[in-house]
Amino acid sequence: MMEKIQNQKGNSVMTLLVVLMGVLVVAMSIAGTAIATTRIGNDLHVFGPALNWVVAAYNLTFAAFTLVFGSLADLFGRRRTFITGAILFAMGSLISVVAQNIYLLDAARALAGIGGAGIMASGGAILAATFTGSSRTRAFAAMGTMAGVGIAIGPFLSGWLIEVLGWRITFFSYVVVGVLILIGTIFITESRSEGQSQVDLAGMITFTGGLALMMFGIILGPEMGWNSPIIFSTLIASVILLVLFVMIERRISHPVLDLMLVQNVRFMAWCLGTLITSVGFLGVLVFFPTYLQGVNHASTQDVGLIMLMLTAPVLVMPQIGGWFINRGISPRGLMSVSLLFMAIGNGWLTVIHPNITNGEVFGPLLLIGIGMGISFGITDGQAMSLVEPNRVGMAAGFLNTIRGGAEALVIAVFGSVLVSLIQVRVGSSELANQVAAGSLMGSNTQFLAQQYTEAWEIVLWGVMMICTIAAIVVYFMLAEPKRKTP
Repeated sequence: MMEKIQNQKGNSVMTLLVVLMGVLVVAMSIAGTAIATTRIGNDLHVFGPALNWVVAAYNLTFAAFTLVFGSLADLFGRRRTFITGAILFAMGSLISVVAQNIYLLDAARALAGIGGAGIMASGGAILAATFTGSSRTRAFAAMGTMAGVGIAIGPFLSGWLIEVLGWRITFFSYVVVGVLILIGTIFITESRSEGQSQVDLAGMITFTGGLALMMFGIILGPEMGWNSPIIFSTLIASVILLVLFVMIERRISHPVLDLMLVQNVRFMAWCLGTLITSVGFLGVLVFFPTYLQGVNHASTQDVGLIMLMLTAPVLVMPQIGGWFINRGISPRGLMSVSLLFMAIGNGWLTVIHPNITNGEVFGPLLLIGIGMGISFGITDGQAMSLVEPNRVGMAAGFLNTIRGGAEALVIAVFGSVLVSLIQVRVGSSELANQVAAGSLMGSNTQFLAQQYTEAWEIVLWGVMMICTIAAIVVYFMLAEPKRKTP
């Protein structure tokens, strides 16, 4: 099926720059907001689940809507969908600036997450439709680099802005970038799949609802209890909706997700790889700043600088990964190496202790960042190369759904496991939540810091094992299929 491309005057360089700007602001919004939650809680006089949803709501809607936007991009135009995403993202960020209570802020972050889904899904599809061959590899490597820039400068810039101007200015900066993206879309060439006009509304509703309910249940399960009727009903409803989704996709002629994509072992290997890199990277990115603030009493600005050890490699490694690919290095081997780097880095980070120095965490944080950077630079381009041109939007949407869903679930599970391990040691759920939030008060501060550290060590060993196993599994899944002899 041939691609239908309009407005051939579109400039490929400007297209790349605008898409990269979108990727930058979406990544910044994930990384930067996590470091602002303490100040947000103090300002709005709230802590606990409602505060955690400032981050979780964004990740949940991002994951739930990415596949939908990818499919809509193929149907109605990737540029048009990109514009829609940028508008929703800017609107959600603007509401976040003026929100005076936590519930409005959570809702605004959810809206921004929907917009971020539109930007990422259609942005990847735009690059896949605009570039080919080695140019496509370089374009997607640049996309990975820009995601790394957002993750790298997100905590640092947010920390600096929060200290100087307050947390609201961080959301206002996203509004400004959103407006710039909208202006830049005049340079983007419209593209869509030819001959496909049917909207799979039933598939979109069942998938979005099923995934959202599943993530909602998993996020709240540790807090409300897995035997809670609400959690149990939510998870059962999510399974029913996802089963219905599969049944619908098997029968409809133009599905929101072509199940043949899921049956592509090599494509799914890249999806698995991006999922596990989130496991190896996101937990440290989101929760290690809280550890440093609580145990080492580091300032927000100091934490932002320390986290550059983790995020700085993501600035340069995507381009290096793309450079290796274009010079014949095996993508299969590179992906496995990136996962092994993350495994070693997480295991090495178990050296943490109260009053740890920057030099002691430099090596493990750097290694984790290198692994993530390599993955960022090669995953999207290699995955898109395995997909027919008329399904690049769907494929980009599915890949980013896996990535966004993994980010939300990693944050939820990582946090809940930490709290559970601390609770076993201190004997109180309320005290465990306070410690995990970086609040170590009273005469037993040293004892609490030690329990917090031991909980971290157990989680890090677990992450190391997951990344190691995934490196082996992905390596074998990416093997070239054997050709049948005539």
